[in-house]
Amino acid sequence: MRYAQLRAFHHVALAGGFSRAAELLKQTQPSVSDQVRRLEEAHDVLLFDRSGRRVRMTEAGEGLFNLTKSFFEVEEGIAAYLDRNRAAVTGRLRIVADSAVHVTGAIGRFRVAYPKVAISLWSGNTEDVLSRLRSYDAEVGVVGNTGHAPDLDQMDLGLSPIVAIAAHGLIPGEPKTIAFQDIVRWPLVIREPGSRTRARLEAAAAEAGVTLSPVIEVEGREAMREIVASGAGLGFVSEAELGHDPRLRKIAIIGGELMMAETVVSLRARRDVPVIRAFWGALT
Repeated sequence: MRYAQLRAFHHVALAGGFSRAAELLKQTQPSVSDQVRRLEEAHDVLLFDRSGRRVRMTEAGEGLFNLTKSFFEVEEGIAAYLDRNRAAVTGRLRIVADSAVHVTGAIGRFRVAYPKVAISLWSGNTEDVLSRLRSYDAEVGVVGNTGHAPDLDQMDLGLSPIVAIAAHGLIPGEPKTIAFQDIVRWPLVIREPGSRTRARLEAAAAEAGVTLSPVIEVEGREAMREIVASGAGLGFVSEAELGHDPRLRKIAIIGGELMMAETVVSLRARRDVPVIRAFWGALT
């Protein structure tokens, strides 16, 4: 196995094709194809399915790509370390968040301090966030109630209560509060498995001996809000993420110890990646 072969494979996987990889590497397409073919032959493994119009990674290719992502990031980190005293922070910062509201200030400060860094912001539940971080598909995540995770660096952003939300007129009298055990009197609109809001609700229900039977299970916070705004039932969200929507009413929940902690996380193994280190600096 040669470095050039791994590098060719990595760029084909990264670019999604041999032609684009050749452009990135400033090589000819036959040269890149030959390097990948030699890697496959040397280890008797098929890394790409070339049968269709597009090149697709095989299962073995996807496994190797997960390794080469970290391998070549270490190489970039070495170069960045050696150049740290003379080079500005550049590159890209990928943030995946269960709610971006908690880090908008830090993103603004980071953008001012490091204008040469391209920022991407995606949404996802906690499972999505942690999966992307651990597969090196994001640098920073924002999640709720992660618990102890030895592979992560974490910074708590504070606590926020979970509140119920409902369309106007769903509950007669439009009360401002509702007892936790009474939420089951109304149709429930619950987030998908992997949502920390859902996990906290289910944990509180188990402690209180309450059975939650959602009429609708929906993926994503915004989709949940739209379903609730239609009058379909009660939804649940962290108060910090409530925002302003004139279609919805906030109802405080009494009992149940329903609190959400929002936390910024990144992989401990990647703490010396320049853009990650710089973003942590923007948080404080």
